[in-house]
Amino acid sequence: MTEQKTITQITEKIDGARETERQIAFMEKAAGYVQELSEKLGRKPTCCVVTFGCQMNARDSEKLSGILEKVGYELVEKEEADFVIYNTCTVRDNANQRVYGRLGYLNGLKKKNPHMKIALCGCMMQEPAVIEKIRKSYRFVDLIFGTHNIYKFAELLTAMFESDGMIVDIWKDTDQIVEDLPVERKYPFKSGINIMFGCNNFCSYCIVPYVRGRERSRNPKDILREIEKLSEDGVKEIMLLGQNVNSYGKNLDMPITFAQLLREVEKIDGIERIRFMTSHPKDLSDELIQVMKESKKICRHLHLPLQSGSTEILTKMNRRYTKEQYLALAEKIRREIPDMAITTDIIVGFPGETRADVDETIDVINKVQYDNAFTFIYSKRTGTPAAAMEQVPEEEVKENFARVLETVQQTAKKRAALLQGQTHSALVEDVNDQDPELLTGRLSNNMIVHFKGEKDLIGQIVPVCLKECHGFYYLGERV
Repeated sequence: MTEQKTITQITEKIDGARETERQIAFMEKAAGYVQELSEKLGRKPTCCVVTFGCQMNARDSEKLSGILEKVGYELVEKEEADFVIYNTCTVRDNANQRVYGRLGYLNGLKKKNPHMKIALCGCMMQEPAVIEKIRKSYRFVDLIFGTHNIYKFAELLTAMFESDGMIVDIWKDTDQIVEDLPVERKYPFKSGINIMFGCNNFCSYCIVPYVRGRERSRNPKDILREIEKLSEDGVKEIMLLGQNVNSYGKNLDMPITFAQLLREVEKIDGIERIRFMTSHPKDLSDELIQVMKESKKICRHLHLPLQSGSTEILTKMNRRYTKEQYLALAEKIRREIPDMAITTDIIVGFPGETRADVDETIDVINKVQYDNAFTFIYSKRTGTPAAAMEQVPEEEVKENFARVLETVQQTAKKRAALLQGQTHSALVEDVNDQDPELLTGRLSNNMIVHFKGEKDLIGQIVPVCLKECHGFYYLGERV
């Protein structure tokens, strides 16, 4: 098998509008190849986009899906398709292992379907060791690209059809943002919007800055224009996405704060709900708290990652805040916006963490009273400073994880129970997976409620009485 490899580093700024035109031309060319495949198969070729990881990856997958539909593929959910693409995550090692495991399965499918193409993209592909492993052990993969050149997908598709070997196109970094391309949204009534890319924080455990690059903010006019188009298309809820939205705008020629951007988004007619994530505690300003407090559209849910309640561990993590500073911020938010749900991320087992450090984390959980928390066991990521530190014994980590998880579940259930019997607005998202007579809606605080209703309510915001609290969801009744 011959192999074509391209590794590029952006050194000059590209005209975004002109690049969009280039990619549309490549879509037309790729569509010709897909049409040829369709004639060979006697049917429309199918494609499957599988997403691993965060909301930013999910948004990227919508772009990939939009381009695939544009060139003539039919989107399906099963991996027994003619084209399968994995949009990967590398925040934790188990995400990498899942991809390797699934690739073995795809190899079997490809042997049965000679027309099948396999592509890999996303954060995992930015790791040189991963690329080397795939080149050696998974040579049946047709296309590999990373996080910086996803907008070139149509061009890469065309190159894939014209090549008889593996194409690898990984960029080390970029300052380019190209967003005006086809998108296939999962829900017609809500959408994510990338407002920035990359991260400058370099937490000692985190690989994201190395695979997503430095912070790059989109022009606010482009963001607002995109949201206006979404509103015209019937979207009611938007989620503004970035690795650290609180630092949005700092690198623009004319700096603008995230709070100022939110004020402008609030003015757009048709948008009824605004969400955003993720917020770094060190950058959450009083101005932002005031905007959230005054807003009629910003949802009452703030994701505020803690990671650890120990100041000593936070210092080793390079989080740049102390336990006391975090608690003061959380207290201010609770005081200014009493109905704001606060969720968080917690890492257990960071190198050097002791039982006393975990006690500090549990103390923060009890004081903040989180509405929910994503609790993870520390995952060693090669290339990060924490990987070289002395690791905590596995049994000790498991014991501490159980303690933290129990505390989180107790506080979350208490918080959820406070709303029982109240009536709140819910955006109806879908028919319930378990009971087709029930609809599933999402409250402003991001909690889920299941209630009886007709399918034509999907996409509408309706009042629901929260009759029964079941810990992390409610059973309700439409009012």
